Amino acid sequence: MILYTLRCSHDHHFEEWFDNSGDYDTKKDAGALSCPECGDKEVGKAIMAPNVGKARAAATPPPSCGTPMGCGGCPMAGQH
Repeated sequence: MILYTLRCSHDHHFEEWFDNSGDYDTKKDAGALSCPECGDKEVGKAIMAPNVGKARAAATPPPSCGTPMGCGGCPMAGQH
């Protein structure tokens, strides 16, 4: 599902859910979209800000015993 902000020729803005971007094109071409405020069928996509999630902190690396990998005697050898 994708949420588009749409705008009619009278500058009314509204949101509409679509299965995908092709679904929007199909409905627009068929004249199946209309403004819920005024009924205008001259509807197009409004400029939208992308919905980008906040950056996550980098994963914490596993603790290290301080010896070179492959020593074989480290209790964390299987975790390196």
